[in-house]
Amino acid sequence: MFVRVLVRTLEWMLIATIGLMVILVFGNVVLRYGFNYGIIFSEEVSRFLFVWMVFLGSLLMLKDNGHLGVHTVTKLLPPIGKKACKLIGDLLTLACCVLITVGGWQIVRLNMVNYAPVSDIPIGVVYASCVVCAVGMGVLLLRSIYRLLTGKITEQELCPDFDDAL
Repeated sequence: MFVRVLVRTLEWMLIATIGLMVILVFGNVVLRYGFNYGIIFSEEVSRFLFVWMVFLGSLLMLKDNGHLGVHTVTKLLPPIGKKACKLIGDLLTLACCVLITVGGWQIVRLNMVNYAPVSDIPIGVVYASCVVCAVGMGVLLLRSIYRLLTGKITEQELCPDFDDAL
């Protein structure tokens, strides 16, 4: 239930982010070429929104098993081998998420006193996208590990076969 609410919230945040980016960039182009005037902070805020969009999108891709992976060897393994590979991969990724969260939080704290030159947005807000992504991925990985250990994970989740989609 919690994961479903998290995913739906992230989807709406991505929609809002890309919508705001389109409005800022397109509006700036129209104003510059049509009226010789521009939105001063448009480029900077659009860049910050793009960073957030990338991190939130990568979080959603983890939920859908959409990240790049090589399953050549795992396809050949028996089910217990596939489960072991999935568990090891999830645990290593979770460890990376912990490191990124800790380091990212330190960067956020250090940069909350530094402000963007045009929009006056604290730079720590931009770096917070990394922390949000790492924590969200950690939640999804913990869920995946739980499902794996309780036997609720499907064969498709253990070793996705993207060749069928082509």
